[in-house]
Amino acid sequence: MRGWGGRILVAIIGLFVAAQFIPVSGANPSEDPAQTVYATMPVPPDIAGLLRRACHDCHSSQTVWPWYSRVAPVSWLVARDVTKGRGELNFSEWGRYPGRRKDRKLKEICEQVTRGKMPMPVYTLMHPQAKLSDQDRKAMCGWADAVRQGTGPAL
Repeated sequence: MRGWGGRILVAIIGLFVAAQFIPVSGANPSEDPAQTVYATMPVPPDIAGLLRRACHDCHSSQTVWPWYSRVAPVSWLVARDVTKGRGELNFSEWGRYPGRRKDRKLKEICEQVTRGKMPMPVYTLMHPQAKLSDQDRKAMCGWADAVRQGTGPAL
């Protein structure tokens, strides 16, 4: 390994190895089952399935951390996305949200899935089961709208 090319390759490998020592927590926060969206309002089984399949890894305290979430620098990106997702909406904390926030979040859920922004396209690359069909999107929006309009489960 002579020359600059070899030195650059060794430096890259060294940085990759060193990056593995920068810790990223893959632990989930504790969850109070009485505060989840499922405990605080009726969620039809089909919608519960959609939420668990497409939303929970980033929007609950029940994240399933895949193998690649333990390899830097990807681990940093995954942890950042999960932290940001939980901060924006956390189905494990739903019961702690005031009514106005719940209403706003239900509206945003429909907007985000309709526009194809959620689940994030980068997430569905590694988790194809999380992709939502047009029927899934309509069902999720129908549920969210019914709750918001008072014709569905109460907030």
